[in-house]
Amino acid sequence: MKQRRSVWRAVRSLLPALGLAVAAVAMPTTASAATASSSAVSSAGTVSSGWNDDSCRPSAAHPRPVVLVHGTLENGTNNWWSFAPYLTARGYCVFSFDYGKIGVPGMYGLGPAEKSAGELAQYVDKVLAVTGAAKVDIVGHSQGGMLPRYYLKFLGGAPKVNALVGIAPNNHGTTLSGIAKLLDVVPGARKVISGTAAGLTDQVAGSDFMKKLNEGGDTVPGVRYTVIATRYDEVVTPYRSGFLDGPNVRNVLVQDLCPVDISMHLTLGTIDRVAFHEAANALDPEHATPATCASMVS
Repeated sequence: MKQRRSVWRAVRSLLPALGLAVAAVAMPTTASAATASSSAVSSAGTVSSGWNDDSCRPSAAHPRPVVLVHGTLENGTNNWWSFAPYLTARGYCVFSFDYGKIGVPGMYGLGPAEKSAGELAQYVDKVLAVTGAAKVDIVGHSQGGMLPRYYLKFLGGAPKVNALVGIAPNNHGTTLSGIAKLLDVVPGARKVISGTAAGLTDQVAGSDFMKKLNEGGDTVPGVRYTVIATRYDEVVTPYRSGFLDGPNVRNVLVQDLCPVDISMHLTLGTIDRVAFHEAANALDPEHATPATCASMVS
């Protein structure tokens, strides 16, 4: 019993570190974002036009709806409270959802990664059916930037996706600044976490999930890939592990675009407008404009 209590104390301390900051759940949201439905394609009237709006139809300028995939311990609203309106203001139909629920309200992305990828597959099909589009573009943060790769590679997603943009994606597993080593130091920790929140241990460097995901190459034909990373990432470590190899890949370090950008993992995917600008460039490369420090206020 004493050993079990010590394991659970270790688990409680490790869970936030293995995911994102729990503070993300308390991040301020706009009134419209707070009411957005994230469990299915929503038509809530209070949501800004184009975000989770069933009536939104892609335009000739932006012919593909954008599916946003949140990160670990986040959800389809709080991860995207800033970026979704950024895209809708530029004329995109935008959809977000929740995946990887294990019973912790508002904190998702904790279920087994393979199962979560299946939830993404189902959601993309819903978005395509609602909008009548032939393909979607996907933008994901953290786990949400990595998870679509499993969908593309193993679940038949490649013909349905034009572009994947990962913002601080955990593409090759993380050491979590060395904290992940505790999984094998604390007796029973890996087993307990895998049994309750497999979405965390699946993302550790060297996990069976990561080995399967990256075996045989990082990419699949026919999809454009963009990775946007920050050198100050403290969750996906080393930060270059987020970069991809293969054709149709563009790896971007925000500090190469704006040297004074000090965003860490969470802020890169939630409020960093340099990253937002570069993501928008990836969605519409024919009309791309340089992302610079000026993008912070544009």
